[in-house]
Amino acid sequence: MSTSDTASLAIRTATLADIPTIISLAEATWEPTYRFIISREQIDYMYRVIYTPASLKRQMAEEQHTFLLAYTDGHPAGYASFSRLSAGEDVFKMHKIYLLPSHQGQGLGQHLIEAVEGAVREAGGQALELNVNRYNPAIAFYERMGFQRQREVDIPIGPYWMHDYVMRKPLS
Repeated sequence: MSTSDTASLAIRTATLADIPTIISLAEATWEPTYRFIISREQIDYMYRVIYTPASLKRQMAEEQHTFLLAYTDGHPAGYASFSRLSAGEDVFKMHKIYLLPSHQGQGLGQHLIEAVEGAVREAGGQALELNVNRYNPAIAFYERMGFQRQREVDIPIGPYWMHDYVMRKPLS
């Protein structure tokens, strides 16, 4: 992002009151992100499981996922979420990172990941992991950001499967 673009960028921690904003961003980003990777039926199913108000509230309140919202020029443009993998561990997982298609390729994703990394370091984290579909072109972006493929995993989600790489970045 140029200096003028960076000046209009704000990233803040989301609260339960921001759930409608997260849902709105998810509605605008999920289908374009996954339409060439998984079936329409799987997109719809996963969206219904992950992005209901009750599910997001559970992620935030019970599962201790921290959501960050990115704004450009005062308008929501993307979000990320992360949490500690398990109590006492120094490894965190970034569960989500999505940007409006109109804001991709402008450096916002890099700023959002850097904000997640900063929050993880502040919480004592030494590494950040993420899962990414093995056919997702975002793999190259994550590699440019310093993540390395650790292993392949196949995760059942209802009647569907996610075929992912687990990627990790040391933060020390």
